[in-house]
Amino acid sequence: MIDTSAFQGKKAAYYTLGCKLNFSETSTFGKMLGDMGVVTAKKGEKADLCLINTCSVTDVADHKCRQAINRMVRNNPGAFVVVTGCYAQLEPQRISSITGVDLVLGSNEKANLVQFLSEKWTLANDEKHLHEHYSVKTKDIKTFAPSCSRGNRTRYWLKVQDGCDYFCTYCTIPFARGFSRNPTIDSLIEQAHQAAEEGGKEIVLTGVNIGDFGKTTGESFIDLVRRLDEVGGIERFRISSLEPDLISDELIDFCATSRAFMPHFHIPLQSGSDEVLRLMHRHYDTSLFANKITRIKQVMPNAFIGVDVMVGCRGETPECFEETFNFLNSLDVTQLHVFPYSERPGTAALRIPYVVDERTKKERCHRLLDLSDEKTCAFYGQHIGKTAKVLFEKAPRGKAMHGFTENYIRVELSPLLAKPEYDNEIMTVELGDFNHDKSALMGRLLAD
Repeated sequence: MIDTSAFQGKKAAYYTLGCKLNFSETSTFGKMLGDMGVVTAKKGEKADLCLINTCSVTDVADHKCRQAINRMVRNNPGAFVVVTGCYAQLEPQRISSITGVDLVLGSNEKANLVQFLSEKWTLANDEKHLHEHYSVKTKDIKTFAPSCSRGNRTRYWLKVQDGCDYFCTYCTIPFARGFSRNPTIDSLIEQAHQAAEEGGKEIVLTGVNIGDFGKTTGESFIDLVRRLDEVGGIERFRISSLEPDLISDELIDFCATSRAFMPHFHIPLQSGSDEVLRLMHRHYDTSLFANKITRIKQVMPNAFIGVDVMVGCRGETPECFEETFNFLNSLDVTQLHVFPYSERPGTAALRIPYVVDERTKKERCHRLLDLSDEKTCAFYGQHIGKTAKVLFEKAPRGKAMHGFTENYIRVELSPLLAKPEYDNEIMTVELGDFNHDKSALMGRLLAD
């Protein structure tokens, strides 16, 4: 039994870098600490405990992590500082040597955050800063830290899987997160029911490679999807990201006719050149990818499809990039998530001889981002004048209230029409023209 008396009334500050999975996990950490009597520090308040959840997908991410840690230490003198996440797994010694850091927890240890805190909190008060770090080798990362939380958001994020077995040549995530693993379907259904009891209406399934679900339990992703679709109270499910080779026709067809799974897919492509895909050790080619897009659009013509694209990786010659641009231009997709390749220590990609300079990477990024804007605006434009059901979210301070349609079109309400009670409500709207920066369509509320 953990004694939580030392934590009653203490204030905590949280900082998250990286993917939605990290944000989900941080939110869960906050809930766990809240159950111990810890309250979240308000803006400008000094915290007694700081938790930084890190990312290491690029060298820029590493730099931002170090900056965030130093800033948290500087703004909260004397606080107990915990660092976890991917960067903490890959560089635990470097992080623990940063002045003011008390505890660094790797991917296997973060599931036991509360236990570590209860053991180390008093010691840190007695000895100022501990500078302790705990992590294991990749092969020994076996724990699964459950997470189903929304934090200060409207939508819940349900972690269904962690780790990856793919080992693409450019990527450090398998080293940071470990091999693919997952909880049981029954445990995830229980968490979804709990979210519904708390008033949640939309859940996003998240993980590192969620299509790989079932490796540790002998179940399958389509089994999970079918069971979740039966959870009463949850009106919308979204799938955060699926590898193209793991998207079955059975899954696509089920989503097209399901009660609650939305016509919304996010699919990593990384490159539209088969030569580069081979260099990356991806598990598909452009033909398979194009067939998946065609299949989705055949049964869900209005589906939103987002695509991840990496620009400037080793081996991406000008000819290979043009293949990527032309391939993406030919696809009926909605939005591109474009990011430049970053050299990561220890990855196999460093053995590929052809290197793209930084200026060329930026030029290629701009071309694909322009293409993305064209595709997104065209997709949104097709829906102007139509009616749609929108789940509205609490408006950030100083910003317009917004929400998303079933197929993930962002919709804004005029400040004159928005009301706080619309948060977490699904409402029927008529989709109007673009807002001022073309990031959303303006909505006019209709009576149900």
